[in-house]
Amino acid sequence: MSSDLVDLTAAQASERVRAGEVSTADLFEAWREQAAADSLNAYRWVADGPPPETEAGAPLAGVPLAIKDLFCTEGVPSAAGSRILEGYRPPYTATAVERLRAAGAPMLGKTNMDEFAMGSSNENSGFGPVKNPWDESRVPGGSSGGSAAAVAAGLAPWAIGTDTGGSIRQPAALCGIVGLKPTYGAVSRYGMIAFASSLDQCGPLTRDVTDSAILFRHMLGRDGCDATSLDFPHTIERPTAERLDGIRFGVPPELTGEGIERGVLEVFDRVVAAIEALGGAVEEISLPHAAHGLAAYYVLAPAEASANLARYDGVRYGVSAGADELWENYARTRGAGFEPEVKRRIMLGTYALSAGYYDAYYVKAQQVRTLIKDDFDAVLSTVDAILAPTSPNVAFKIGAKADD
Repeated sequence: MSSDLVDLTAAQASERVRAGEVSTADLFEAWREQAAADSLNAYRWVADGPPPETEAGAPLAGVPLAIKDLFCTEGVPSAAGSRILEGYRPPYTATAVERLRAAGAPMLGKTNMDEFAMGSSNENSGFGPVKNPWDESRVPGGSSGGSAAAVAAGLAPWAIGTDTGGSIRQPAALCGIVGLKPTYGAVSRYGMIAFASSLDQCGPLTRDVTDSAILFRHMLGRDGCDATSLDFPHTIERPTAERLDGIRFGVPPELTGEGIERGVLEVFDRVVAAIEALGGAVEEISLPHAAHGLAAYYVLAPAEASANLARYDGVRYGVSAGADELWENYARTRGAGFEPEVKRRIMLGTYALSAGYYDAYYVKAQQVRTLIKDDFDAVLSTVDAILAPTSPNVAFKIGAKADD
């Protein structure tokens, strides 16, 4: 029975529950056994027993959920992949997690990740790298690599992660599943441990698009605890169309040329051909400022991280070095608690925000960001969607780019 259950998509499993063919308790235990047998280092914590009984008629019908370690979950370890928060158990639960639980998705486990979501390979976790389930010598992508690997390996029916600069989309691509970064403000960030607050967003990682739509539907909406959250303009429905007639797609050469592996481009070209075969109209578009996106990101995101991570001082929560002098305790705690990549980004961000450099770097990067947004606004007034490869490369060997 358990092997049959874990072969189902989340949508199929919920239908079985509603039909009375399987109980929510049996479904949870089947997935809990899968998660407990994790050999990919995808999980940081797995539930040790069943949750309170979920109503079979609940919208998500008791299908359990894997949750990125970046989300606060009351009484459950939430370390953001960092040694500096090792053992921290929050006194509250993130809004996105709470909404999904209220809709009938109990917490299956907390998944491994790059420390404070800073990374694209899951090698920057303070608790060891996650392995790609298709080839365990390779990375799963990051920073939501644990969530992506768990779904791809059949260790979770679906999961949630966060995306600041690709951290849902890229691991989903490298693990062969569906990943969605919603529009900023669509999902509350309350209880989501911050990296770069103007870029961070929560989203689903699933086996297929139907599961993504179902999960996303119950994450949405205004939250009084997050001033940047908004009411979504319409209800998310399950996809039903089998054709793409009347839908316009744009392909920007700025995002589909130099720097992309030939094999990735070949697959992308096949996807474009399949879209056209299904009736979609594909045309070339231009995003003239896209080439400056990476440079702007690596000013803005570290600058915001520098401010957000200042709170980890060994005093209020998390690990403390226990030094006698306050400033010495700060230095020792942060020196031992943060991994090298986080330290690099804090230093980069602090420099960009420092007196004499703020206008030259941070303000200039914000101006470039506005130009990039204007490009997208202009293009999306003429096409319905933009097509580009999610990642310029396939999953690489663990350690292969450690010195980059």
